[in-house]
Formats: sequence, structure tokens, C-alpha cells
Amino acid sequence: MTTLKARSHVGAAPIKNRWGSTLWKRIVAHQALILMFLPGLIFFIVFNYIPMGGIVLAFKKYNVLAGIWGSEWVGFDNFAKFFGSYYANRIIRNAILLNLMTLLFSFPMPILLAILLNEVRYNWFKRTVQTITYFPYFIAAVVMVGIVKMLLSPDISLGIFNRILVDIFRLEPINFLARPEHFRSIYVLMAIWQGTGFGAIIYLATLASVDLEQYEAAIIDGANRLQLIRYVTIPALLPTVIILLILSISGLMRSGLETILLLYSPATYETADVIETFVYRRGIVGEGGGRPDYSFATAVGLFQSVVGLILIVVANQIAKKLSDNSLW
Repeated sequence: MTTLKARSHVGAAPIKNRWGSTLWKRIVAHQALILMFLPGLIFFIVFNYIPMGGIVLAFKKYNVLAGIWGSEWVGFDNFAKFFGSYYANRIIRNAILLNLMTLLFSFPMPILLAILLNEVRYNWFKRTVQTITYFPYFIAAVVMVGIVKMLLSPDISLGIFNRILVDIFRLEPINFLARPEHFRSIYVLMAIWQGTGFGAIIYLATLASVDLEQYEAAIIDGANRLQLIRYVTIPALLPTVIILLILSISGLMRSGLETILLLYSPATYETADVIETFVYRRGIVGEGGGRPDYSFATAVGLFQSVVGLILIVVANQIAKKLSDNSLW
């Protein structure tokens, strides 16, 4: 028995050494890829993981002089203050409705565009359409909102939509951006305009990896264009669609802060005020001339992040049960 233990002990060291040697060889062999990966890793550590220590602010009454760790501990008072406020129901409702509308109308558009472009046989036309459609993605939010404000301006010398209402339908000009009932439609249309072309690139890359023999076999079996899309193209896109849908569902509580800040006004708070804008006004600017409340803003932001985490876990589990595709 002693001999067996000695042998097993003697044999363990070489195995461990071989494992360490193999790991080091892999690092040396892929050192270029590791160096390319490091900047992204450092970025996420510095700007995403280290700041998570500030979450403790949500459970404190922050005092600038005392600092984060020296401030008074108040437990869940900031969360109770948020959920007990008049604004809580409004901003949560607005965030969910705005993102559900965006998901419902904006998410399918890149898929549809990718399928249509995949059917185009003239490369020059395909490239032209791709360039035109994904160009808005690279336009800054402030410029995009400026264009939208100009197009929707109640001044008919600038606003093309009000010009159409006046000249063709003989109606009075409408100040679209000052009416709460129009805000969600404007925001969703902007999201479609700005994100459709860029989103289609992901699906086109997926379709580029599809074996052409699948299309040829389907054609030999008598499939027409619509049947090729239904039985070959869409199944090929399905794994990518599921992964991107899970990621989109996780963001149901998050909206485009920059776009909304530039687009909304106190007149449209009823439908435009969401969690991010509320946190910005209350936690950074200080609403109503008051002082910024960093602890309160942190608590609201933490609530939003926790809900997003729950949504992505639930969506991933549902996708895993209904299909073979999931994030993990």
C-alpha cells in the first residue's frame, strides 16, 4: 500500500508539470491573439468591474466629505424612496413600453433587410443599398436628433412633414415633438432608421456561411424562391436571431439615453421620461434646483441592472428549452 501511494505521489508531479508546460506553450503559441484581447479585457475591468464597488452607494446616504465608505449606512431606504415616489410607476411603464415597441418593430427589420439583400443577384445594387442603409448608424445621436427636429419642425419652411400636411391635406401644422402621444412613434422610427442597416450586416455574415449546396439541393427538389427562404435561409438565421433576441430582451429596461435626452422635453415627460433620464436629472443634474442625490440615483440604476440580469437569465432558459441555441 505504501509503495502504491509513493508511486501515485511520484506520478502526480509530472502530470501537473506537463499541464503547466502545455498551458505555457499555448500562451506562447497564441501570444498575438492574447495581446489583441488584452486591451478589451483591461477596458472591461477598469470601466465595468472596478466601478461595481460603487454599488454600495445605493445602501448609503452619500456625504461628499465622508466619502463612500464613511457615509451613513441606510440599508434599503433609497429603494423604498424610489418605489414610493410618484415617478416610479411612470418611468418603469415608459421604459417597458418604449423598449417593447422598439423590440417589436425594430428587431425584425434587419432580418427582413438581410433576407431581401441575400436574394439580390446584382452585387453593385446590394453594395449600394447596404451603404445607404447602414450609414445612419455612424451618425452621432445629436446630429440624428437635429435632423429629426428639422423634419418635424412646425415651421413649414423647415419641416417637410408639416409642409405636406398644409399643402396636400390642408391641415394646421403640428408640433410633433411637443405632443406626448407622438414621442414613442418618433423614437421607434428613429431606431429603425439608424439601426436596420448595421444590424443586417450580422445576418448577412451568417448567410454568407451557408453551404450553397443546400440551395442547389432545394432547387433540384422543386423549391421556388419563397420556399428557399422558408426552408433554407430562415433556419440558417435562426441561431443568430435567438442569441440577439436574448440580448435585446435583457435590455427591456434600458433605453437610448442620449437620444431621449436630446429629443424629449418637460411637455413629453408623460411618455418620454424613462429610468436613465430620471437618474440623470435626479442623480447628476439635481432636479428642481436641488442637489444631486448620488445614492438615490445609484439605487435606481442598481434596480434597473438587476431586472436586466433576471430578464437575460429567464430569456436564456426559455430559449434553451424551446431550441438548441442559448448564450450558455
